[in-house]
Amino acid sequence: MLLYRGAPAGPGAPGSGLARPGGSPQAFGIRLSTMSPRYLQSNSSSHTRPFSAIAELLDNAVDPDVSARTVFIDVEEVKNKSCLTFTDDGCGMTPHKLHRMLSFGFTDKVIKKSQCPIGVFGNGFKSGSMRLGKDALVFTKNGGTLTVGLLSQTYLEYVQAQAVIVPIVPFNQQNNILSGNVG
Repeated sequence: MLLYRGAPAGPGAPGSGLARPGGSPQAFGIRLSTMSPRYLQSNSSSHTRPFSAIAELLDNAVDPDVSARTVFIDVEEVKNKSCLTFTDDGCGMTPHKLHRMLSFGFTDKVIKKSQCPIGVFGNGFKSGSMRLGKDALVFTKNGGTLTVGLLSQTYLEYVQAQAVIVPIVPFNQQNNILSGNVG
């Protein structure tokens, strides 16, 4: 398991883009293309060594819009399993930014103070994290909003998903109320 510290509509809900059992995902009556959960494993093979995957995750912490000065990499035991953790002191992500980071092919990275971001294709976190483990749990804080995102092959296998589903749950730190709006 990979832990990276730094709710959409339910399955089958209108506009959720998720397939109902026995059906295919649709929006406005138009059939949508999906990404197979097997893609998470095959995409990770772009990193031939674990250290290149770790470097990919570290690159995210030093991008100009993150402003992290310190990054810690530790191994922790969670329910008798080793868990690789990455913790930084950056500015955190809004729920929208986390949604984009956990989506394939999207990036919100920008040039700041004439420093160019390292990755711009929107694939590094997904390929790097899935090279290191089957699951990535992301905790982030931006202002008074805490957000959790889960990119998990284990979860997708458990629910027998036909397409990649990435749960993202934001909530207000002051009153612990879930915020239903990710985008």
